[in-house]
Amino acid sequence: MPSAASSPPAQMLWPLFFVLLWSTGFIGARFGLPYAPPLTFLAIRYALVVALMLPAALLTRAAWPKTPAAMAHVAVSGLLMHGVYLGGVFTAIGLGLPSGITALVVGMQPLLTALCAGALLGERVRPAQWGGLLLGFAGVVLVVQSKLLAVPPDQAIGMMLPALIALAGITAGTLYQKRFCPSFDLRTGAVVQFIPCLIATAAVAAVTEPLTVQWTGAFVFALGWLVLVLSLGAVTLLNLLIRRGGAVNVASLFYLTPASTALLAWALFDETLSPLALTGMAIAAAGVWLARR
Repeated sequence: MPSAASSPPAQMLWPLFFVLLWSTGFIGARFGLPYAPPLTFLAIRYALVVALMLPAALLTRAAWPKTPAAMAHVAVSGLLMHGVYLGGVFTAIGLGLPSGITALVVGMQPLLTALCAGALLGERVRPAQWGGLLLGFAGVVLVVQSKLLAVPPDQAIGMMLPALIALAGITAGTLYQKRFCPSFDLRTGAVVQFIPCLIATAAVAAVTEPLTVQWTGAFVFALGWLVLVLSLGAVTLLNLLIRRGGAVNVASLFYLTPASTALLAWALFDETLSPLALTGMAIAAAGVWLARR
C-alpha cells in the first residue's frame, strides 16, 4: 500500500473505512442477486478476483507463502472467511432473509470470538470489553428490530440456517487466521485465499443451481463493486486489521455494519429509520468504543 495510506494517522482510519466498505456488501448482494443464483454469483466474483490479482502478484514479484503448510493455512483461512461466510450470507439473502436480519445473525460474531479467543489465542477479554460487546449486540438488535417481523415463522429456520453457517465461517476464519497466518503478502494471499473459494463454490453451485446469469447493467455494477471494493478493498483492510490488532478488537467492528447498512439502505432505497433504530446505532457505537478501548 502507498506509504501515506500506511502512516499512523491513516491507520487510525482503517476501521472506519473497513466498516463502510464491508457494509456495502449487503447492498451489493441486494442489487445483484435478482439476476443470478447466489453461489453462481459468488463463483464469478471469485474468478474475477483471481484473474486480477494473479497477474498483479506475478508482475510485482510478490512473495508467496514459504512452505506448503503456510500456504495451506492461508487457503483454509480464506475458505472460512470468504467461501463459507459469503456463501452463507448470499444464500440467506437469496432465500428472502432481509439483509438487516442477516447482518444481525452474523453480527453475533464478536461475542463468539470473545468466547473462543481466550482458549485458542490466549487473549484476555477484560470485563469492560465484555460490557462493550453485550452493549454493541443490544444496539444491533435495536437497529434491525423492525425487520424481525418480516421473516415468516414457518420459513425462519430454513432462511436463517445459511446465515448461521456464515456466522460460524467468519468467526472460525478470523480466529484461524490470527492463530496460524497473521501475516502474509496481501497480493499473493488474495490469490491463495480465493482459489479454494472459487473451486468449492463452483462445485456446489454446479450441483445445486441452474448456473444462469442475466447480464444486466445492475448485475454488472454489483459484480464490479463486490470484486473491486469488497474482495480487494475491504478484505485487504480486514487482513491488515487482523495483523495489527486482537481478534476481539477486530470482531467488534462487525457490530457497526448493520447500522452502516441501514444508513445505506435509507439513502439508496428510501427505507425508513425509526427513532429506536437510531438509538440502537448510538448504543452499538458506544459498545464498540468500549470494547476497543
